[in-house]
Amino acid sequence: MSFNITVQPSGRAFTANPEEAVLAAAIRQGVGLPYGCKDGACGSCKCKKLEGEVVHGEHQSKALSAEEAAQGFILTCCAVPQTDLVLESRQVTDESAFPIKKMPVRVAALEKKSADVMQLRLQLPATETFRYHAGQYIEFILRDGARRAYSMANAPHTQAEAPGVELHIRHMPGGKFTDHVFGAMKEKDILRVEGPFGSFYLREDSDKPIVLLASGTGFAPIKALIEQLQFKGSTRAVTLYWGGRRPQDLYLHDWVLARTAEMPQLRYVPVVSDAQPEDGWSGRTGFVHQAVLDDFADLSGHQVYACGAPIVVESARTAYSAQRGLPAEEFYADAFTSEADKHAAA
Repeated sequence: MSFNITVQPSGRAFTANPEEAVLAAAIRQGVGLPYGCKDGACGSCKCKKLEGEVVHGEHQSKALSAEEAAQGFILTCCAVPQTDLVLESRQVTDESAFPIKKMPVRVAALEKKSADVMQLRLQLPATETFRYHAGQYIEFILRDGARRAYSMANAPHTQAEAPGVELHIRHMPGGKFTDHVFGAMKEKDILRVEGPFGSFYLREDSDKPIVLLASGTGFAPIKALIEQLQFKGSTRAVTLYWGGRRPQDLYLHDWVLARTAEMPQLRYVPVVSDAQPEDGWSGRTGFVHQAVLDDFADLSGHQVYACGAPIVVESARTAYSAQRGLPAEEFYADAFTSEADKHAAA
């Protein structure tokens, strides 16, 4: 027996098998619901349940509070239908439904961009066409079945020269995967990945000015968006805010400066939260999401794409809507939740 799920206002419908989460069923059938971590940690998949009953699997209270659950909100990534459902989600689209593939990849290059950030280039099988939207992510499938998610840092058109993806990986000491990346991993190693995943990608049907907000390696998918905008010849005004604790955390600072020289519509505001005297930093300081509030009195006519630490993304989401009039549906986000974050919250 399966359950029927209808999504309003689009009217899209799909079915879920017994014990299958709503999001897994949607992905399986090519229905583009919004989501991020697929793990009950980020809240990107939160939507309103209009009819029916679900049972939630494990999730973090910051992703879905008890109050929100009482109001009928659910996390589709861990909500298992008990009856037919009617949901309300405004981001339902077919556009994000590129085929999800599992494939082997070869490590083509490893380059440290800072003390704790590795730029990893993966070569894809020459026989595979891997289609994705700039901003989406892939998952590594580790030997024990565990998964680790990383955003593609290159736009899809860059594959015309060589099928491959670029990832930016921050070292989390003690992390099963990142210790390997910064330790034993070498060129020509073979890994397994699956993707593309995620509903974080550029909405090209809009001409609204854009604010790009990144913290740390949250810059990876933002870089892909910038490449996409440049490739498409977009004339939309774009302001990039990139935050790090120290200047060296802005590990592709020169790359961004080179893009601003080529793209007159791109403005760049680097922000450092914990500059030390020896850094010689003379730029903006403080929290990166606050810099946007300082610069924009009104965001009601903008789109915001935010990526990075969950605290940055959620602070921005709340403040930009409440204080600057940003429509909730024009805030697109991908919160980077590490395994350590998940275990700490659990």
